[in-house]
Amino acid sequence: MTSSANGAAERAAKGASADVAIVGGGLVGAALGLALAREGLSSVICDSAPLAAAMAPGFDGRGYALALASRRLLQNIGVWGEVAPKAQPINDILVSDGRIGERASAHFLRFDALELGPQGFGDMIEDHHLRLSLLQAARAEPLIEYWDAAALSVWRTGPYGAEIETDDGRRAKAALVVACDGRESRLRREAGIGRVHKRYGQVGLVCAVAHEKPHYGVAHELFLPGGPFAILPLKGDRSTLVWTERADMAEALSAVSDEIYLRELRRRFGDFLGGIALEGRRWAYPLSLSIAYSFVGDRLALVGDSARGMHPIAGQGLNYGLRDAAALAETLGDAARRGEDLGEASVLTRYERWRRPDSVAIAAATDALNTLFSNDLGPARLLRRLGIDAFGKIGPLRRAAMKFAAGDREDLPAAMRSAP
Repeated sequence: MTSSANGAAERAAKGASADVAIVGGGLVGAALGLALAREGLSSVICDSAPLAAAMAPGFDGRGYALALASRRLLQNIGVWGEVAPKAQPINDILVSDGRIGERASAHFLRFDALELGPQGFGDMIEDHHLRLSLLQAARAEPLIEYWDAAALSVWRTGPYGAEIETDDGRRAKAALVVACDGRESRLRREAGIGRVHKRYGQVGLVCAVAHEKPHYGVAHELFLPGGPFAILPLKGDRSTLVWTERADMAEALSAVSDEIYLRELRRRFGDFLGGIALEGRRWAYPLSLSIAYSFVGDRLALVGDSARGMHPIAGQGLNYGLRDAAALAETLGDAARRGEDLGEASVLTRYERWRRPDSVAIAAATDALNTLFSNDLGPARLLRRLGIDAFGKIGPLRRAAMKFAAGDREDLPAAMRSAP
């Protein structure tokens, strides 16, 4: 153990002190810590995952669509320079309606990134590249104390501050606790914050494939009766797939061999990219809608999936989590410069008023899209095909949707509106 590691262990044993205690050290938790440091605020990140597992370099098949606004945030917190060479720009998005085994539909919608200018929509990045860069930056930041393999045991709040303690005896005091602990957030439940919750009866099957032909940076969203089937370009001749399927079918597919799984993929994928082969792991995620009734509690703020979880149909989950992180960091930074208590209800209310209406709107939109596009009823198929055709012909509406996908909006936090 190095001397700096010994020092960190001694501080943790005695009880650390920070402006903010972040429970959950995933992508959003690490980004929040870095965004807070940019505002001059210190944090302790309490992550239950062992650091070695979180920073494993191997490709596991997962990838994320990072909107332009999210790219700007990564630039501002000093991570994008490391990530950029490994990212694949999204040049076009093609949306179409279809059925398994049928020819490609004549009803499709094309979003061309050139219409938005040289910065485009955003980029695709593999999970392990983004995770590794964020964790390395967080561990190197002097204003962040990073605890890995730290399972939360107790957390308390009071009129003058909050405290967290792990099962191995590490303790930290802070003005505010932030829940970044996922859709089934323990902190949200223990704070007595309820939620709207809806199970979709669908599972997201996620994997990656290598293919013979280049993808040219084109992302495809094919709407099938079981749900959307997304083909998202990665660096090189590879793509990550987000395949939404009915729960019963997904359970059966999860149990089959790679050979049979690949055969089912080909039926949906087609041959436009030539032969395909699986790369990395296969994942399965039950899909649901979750919106917390409140994004704040007593010296508590909810960020990312702990605040809101949505259907992956629009690929906005991580982007909205990063938007939460940037908004909370800016809110707390402004409060600190005014000399306010960071855990004060009036401060937290400003964060909630900024982020909850936007979250409710995107959750409702993705829920409606999934309802419309995840069935094979004749009237619904006709409606969505007419909608796809009409949408593509109305330039201002199409460009507005493209700006939405890029996250290019006036109400964004400053760190997401412009590069440093």
